[in-house]
Amino acid sequence: MSDEIAPKGILLEYGISSEAKILEAAPLSADSTVSSMPHIPSVSASAVLGESSELPKGMVTCQGHNFESDGNSIDNIMKSMLTTGFQATNVGLAVQQIQEMRSWRLSDTDWKEGDDPALKDAFVRSSIRARIFLGYTSNQISSGQREILKFLVKNKMVDVLITTAGGIEEDLMKCFQPTYLGDFKLSGKELRKKGINRIGNLLVPNKNYCQFEDWVSPIINKMHDEQDEAAIQWSQDFLKWKETSNEESPPLKFVWTPSKVIERLGLEMNHDDSVLTWAARNKIPVLCPALTDGSVGDMLYFHSYKRAGFVLDINEDIRKINDLAIQSHATGMIVLGGGLVKHHTCNANLMRNGADFSVFINTGQEFDGSDSGASPDEAISWGKIRINSKPVKVCADATVVFPLIVSQTFAKNIEEWRKASDGCVCW
Repeated sequence: MSDEIAPKGILLEYGISSEAKILEAAPLSADSTVSSMPHIPSVSASAVLGESSELPKGMVTCQGHNFESDGNSIDNIMKSMLTTGFQATNVGLAVQQIQEMRSWRLSDTDWKEGDDPALKDAFVRSSIRARIFLGYTSNQISSGQREILKFLVKNKMVDVLITTAGGIEEDLMKCFQPTYLGDFKLSGKELRKKGINRIGNLLVPNKNYCQFEDWVSPIINKMHDEQDEAAIQWSQDFLKWKETSNEESPPLKFVWTPSKVIERLGLEMNHDDSVLTWAARNKIPVLCPALTDGSVGDMLYFHSYKRAGFVLDINEDIRKINDLAIQSHATGMIVLGGGLVKHHTCNANLMRNGADFSVFINTGQEFDGSDSGASPDEAISWGKIRINSKPVKVCADATVVFPLIVSQTFAKNIEEWRKASDGCVCW
C-alpha cells in the first residue's frame, strides 16, 4: 500500500512498515481448491472464488416464460411467474394461496376426540368450507378494478366485504356518471377551478357528487323516519316487557349500522353494475366502520342541520364481523391496499387466533411501522394470521396483478367450482 493510499502514520499505528507490499499476498498453495491460478492474491481468490455449500436437492430453478415454446396465452404466462423470481413469484404464490383457501374443506383435517360429535360424519366435514374476507380500499372501486370485484360478488365467490367510505359512494356514483381517464400530472390548481377532482390519473367531476347527494339525501331522511318509528314501537314493547316482570331479555332496539345502511343503498340503487347491489342481493355483508369519512359523511353532516338525531351504530357491526370470523372453521383473507380495510379484516381474524390463508397486495413498506406496510409475518406475531399458515404479500399495484390472479383462480373452471361448492357452508 502506498503512502498516497494510507499515510505513514496510520501504517505505523498498526505495526505495518510503509515499505510493506501487503497487496502482494502469498500465492495459494498447490492443493488449494479455491483456484488453480496461483498468480491471484489469496485474499482475493478466497473472497471471489470461494467454494459454496451444496443447495438442498429439489430446489426450484429460476426460469422465465418462453414465448417460442409456450406461446402467449395468459395461462402459460401466469404459470411461468411462479419460477420467474421477485414479485412475479409472489404473484404465483398468491394464486396458490387463493386456490387453497377456495378448495379447503373441514374434511382436510381429522376429527379427534373432544371435537363436536356432529362434525364426525365425513359428508358433513366435506360440506364445510373456508369463509373468505375480501378487503379493498376505495381506489379499487374508483378504477376499473370495480368490475373485477363485481364479478366476485355477483357470483358469490367471497363471503364478507370490508371497504372504506369511498368504496361505497364511488360504486354508487358510477351508476349515475362515469369516472374518466386523465393524467397523473394534471394541475390540481387548474382542475380545482374547473370543479374536477383527480384520483391518481382518474378524473371525477363535481357534478357526480351532486347527483349522488340528490339521490342519497331522501333515502337518509327515509331511514331517519324508520328509525324513529322503530324507536316508538320499541318503547311500547319495552314497557310491556317491564310490566310482565319476567326474566326474558328485553326487546332489541333497532338501530342503523354502517352495514345496514350500505345494504339499503345497494337495494335502493338496484343496478346490475353495482358491487353493493349484488352484495345486497346475495346477502354478502359489507363492513365499513369509517362510513362517515367521505361523501356519505358529508350528506349525514348536512342532514343533521335539517334534522338532528339520526344514529349510526358501529358497535353492532364490530360484533358482526368478529362473529363471522369466530364462527368459521377456517378463514381466508384477501386484502387489496392497506390502512383501515387491512387492519379491520386482520383484527376480526385475530378473534379466532388468526386466518388460515392470507394474501396481501399493496405497495406499503415496513420501515415506518405502519400497518399498511406490515408484512404477514408481523401479523402472525399479533395472532392475526395462524403460525402454521403460508401467507403471501405481493408488493405491487393491485390494479395490475389482481385481475391476473383472478384469471387463474376465481375466473377459472367456474362450473366445476359451482358443483364442488354446491351445498357447502362456511361456519
